[in-house]
Amino acid sequence: MNFLSRQRERTAVRDRDVNKETRWALRRGWPGALILGVAAAAAVTVPAAASASTGYSAVVGHVYVNDNTSGSNTIGAFDRHADGTLTPEPGSPFVAGGAGTGAGLASQGAIQITPDGRFLLAVDAGSNQISVLHIHSGGSLSLVTGGVVSSGGVLPDSVAVHGNLVYVANSGTGGSNYAGFRLGFFGQLYPIPGSTVTLPSGTAPGDVLFNGTGSKLAGTEVGTSKIDSFTVRPGGRLTAAPGSPFPAQGLGPFGSEFRPTHPSQLFVSNAHNLGAGSGTISAFTDAPNGTLSPIAGSPFADDQTAPCWVEITHDGQFLFTVNTGSGEISRYQIAPDGAPTLLGSTPVAATGGVGAVDARLSPGGRFLYVDESRIGAVGAFAVNGGNLTELGISPTLLPAGATPAGIVVN
Repeated sequence: MNFLSRQRERTAVRDRDVNKETRWALRRGWPGALILGVAAAAAVTVPAAASASTGYSAVVGHVYVNDNTSGSNTIGAFDRHADGTLTPEPGSPFVAGGAGTGAGLASQGAIQITPDGRFLLAVDAGSNQISVLHIHSGGSLSLVTGGVVSSGGVLPDSVAVHGNLVYVANSGTGGSNYAGFRLGFFGQLYPIPGSTVTLPSGTAPGDVLFNGTGSKLAGTEVGTSKIDSFTVRPGGRLTAAPGSPFPAQGLGPFGSEFRPTHPSQLFVSNAHNLGAGSGTISAFTDAPNGTLSPIAGSPFADDQTAPCWVEITHDGQFLFTVNTGSGEISRYQIAPDGAPTLLGSTPVAATGGVGAVDARLSPGGRFLYVDESRIGAVGAFAVNGGNLTELGISPTLLPAGATPAGIVVN
């Protein structure tokens, strides 16, 4: 990313908690299908404001993107500043060790950071592998020794982490499954014997995720419009819930998220409903045995096209879903019982937003970062409750050849 100018421009977007993430960073020790077609589209021109370069703001963390580059896969890295802006991390992009596909992945969660912040895990979909990289104090990355391992299947596209337990969703023909691993202290992944759950051909899992306690694991079957639900046993192996997989409430269940403050509430986007503006969000209660039951009123209208990626604020009050077909981010307020109410939608500015995909909040919750795969860039939005405002310098470009899949923030 050295070809990019340093973008240290202050944005006018501020709120009264401007120093919240700086304090967080100091405590952590940081220094100063439709989806595939859209994601693989050719890059277009980004607004000139994205290359502005004036002023400075403290570095409070980092943003990482799985570039999914064909041949040698790389991880794009950015310094994240207190005002929400991004500048390329020196040395970025970093070699992941495996191979990408060079095309969009129809998935959520293709890259994750371990809970202790020490390691980054990324899928190498082109070589059927998973890479583990060490996150250094300045934000740079390096492969751990023995850090590239088989994903246990074909076309890994999503990874979930809880403590030292890791599960990978493999979506390719002839090797579709959920495969379990243990993450060692030095970052090596070790397959868990007997952990693999084989999926039928055509299932095309698009997301795998743990709830906040690590007692449940769920996965979305985009190809068959079903949702897998499991309880996690003490040894890390899975027990399917009675009745799993459960029928989705729309076509192409895609992105999903457990509510951070209520680990028994699961939210799933229905991305492939037919017709413009027909997308919906489903809300489920996850029983102790893993049985999924729709919350009253579910599914809930999105009024947009292809809601794919889901993110919930850390306080559990608001849900954002990225509509890759219509280029807007829908905003919901979540009631205590889990019922979301649509507040409206916020456009993604560049190229009408079509092709925006995965999204993640900053640790302090003040900014939302969006993987704009179609143009190879990262968008940045200020968060104020359930409202979003795109920063004036957004988006920030990735290197040529990147077809980003997945985004994480520390």
